[in-house]
Amino acid sequence: MAKLNILIAGVGGQGVVLASDILGDVALEAGLEVKKTDTLGMAQRGGSVIAHVRIGEKVASPLVGEGDADILLAFEKVEAARWSGYLRNGAIAIVNDLSIPPLSVSLGNQSYPEDDQIIHILGHRATKLTLIDGSRCAAETGNPRVLNIFMLGALSLLTPFIAALWETVIAHRLSPRILHINLSAFELGRREMLRILDGMPGEGGCAPKTQDGGCICHH
Repeated sequence: MAKLNILIAGVGGQGVVLASDILGDVALEAGLEVKKTDTLGMAQRGGSVIAHVRIGEKVASPLVGEGDADILLAFEKVEAARWSGYLRNGAIAIVNDLSIPPLSVSLGNQSYPEDDQIIHILGHRATKLTLIDGSRCAAETGNPRVLNIFMLGALSLLTPFIAALWETVIAHRLSPRILHINLSAFELGRREMLRILDGMPGEGGCAPKTQDGGCICHH
């Protein structure tokens, strides 16, 4: 593998940094070089959090440049749009179908964009865009805080790393007390992404449609 540039975006409290740590550890265990950096903007108040993860045989800088990201994994929709300029043409975006209005919206200074606007912004760069109901799926495990691990499960199918390697790293990173529910969330994320890739309807129905060459799946 020459290189793989991944951005993980979300807001404070969603576990973006842990998700990037797990991804980095998986790549290291696979024998690859990894450089990563995390940026937390007022994260404890629900501010923007972004993690850059660069993987390859040889990696110089920890920062993904604008227009260089192969994959965007976003835990919240506006955060996906905020970082869309970092996607290369033909990139992949996996976006949790969740709205968390930032402080500027809560104060009434700005309005939260409609889904069509967000999809349009991402569609300029992303060839494949998947809108996934990750928050609902995570909540169905009994603990909505496992969203980050669910989203990693979805991401894992787009990487060259086998599921067993991901599960081993997750087991090393997390307490045995919460390991079972997180591994369940990881497997659920893999199953949901596999269903989307296969174009199979789920219990709530999956209505794929195209926008600027992308594939958008609603659940």
